[in-house]
Amino acid sequence: LVIGDSYFDGKPGQLFGIKLLGFILSIITVFIAVPFAACLVYRWEYKHTVVQGRRLKFDGKASQLWGRYLLWLLLSILTVGIFIFFLANNLKRWKTKHIVFA
Repeated sequence: LVIGDSYFDGKPGQLFGIKLLGFILSIITVFIAVPFAACLVYRWEYKHTVVQGRRLKFDGKASQLWGRYLLWLLLSILTVGIFIFFLANNLKRWKTKHIVFA
């Protein structure tokens, strides 16, 4: 059952601005703000995504992601880098858990 169209209505200039802001914040804070910057981009990305006529929303918080980043860093160190191969999957799982219909 298709309710409506699916589309993305974000503008490239907006995405550039959001990513630039996140990059600058990350550099200024010596990469402590990376989870905040990531959540900023995810929030913007899903705010501009419509699936079958329903707009998406990202409800994840940087504080949640920051804790996971610390855990993933620790696991990467303990496994001498092996855990790095699982990071993308874990991040995708966390992002997907925090996508809801607006």
